[in-house]
Amino acid sequence: MSSRFEGSSDPGFVRHDATREAPASSEAAARGVSSSRVAGTVALRAVWFIAGLALAALGIAGVILPGLPGVVFLIMAAACFARSSPRLEAKLLEHPKTGPAIIAWRRTGAVPRRAKWIAGASMLGSLGLIALTAPPVALVSSTIGMAAAGLYLFTRPDA
Repeated sequence: MSSRFEGSSDPGFVRHDATREAPASSEAAARGVSSSRVAGTVALRAVWFIAGLALAALGIAGVILPGLPGVVFLIMAAACFARSSPRLEAKLLEHPKTGPAIIAWRRTGAVPRRAKWIAGASMLGSLGLIALTAPPVALVSSTIGMAAAGLYLFTRPDA
């Protein structure tokens, strides 16, 4: 399987081959979203793997807990696993609830309209709580950060 990084001078990424790639599931392969790069060194792969596990844990917590975004962390976890563990990446992509959102994000950067509005309302609610409880510097910095995140989010195509 050729990689878009083929011929790259970057030593951190290597082309997939039969000795490095975990068996891809037929469903993920059919979607054309199988991993396209795996980090080269063992240490770097370990860093990506640990980051992927931490982000996956946050994503799972976000799916369960209200107010904590879940899919965002799972998208980041899938990106980490693409560089460290194609098997875990495939598991995330094949999940019936979150897999389609991750795949849509990878293909087009699309976010479901409902998710955009929920995120926007959550950010406004959070700003309200910060305004009531935090010092002015926290309110200003949070407003700037959330405005930037909201602008980015609402300029993405609808899924």
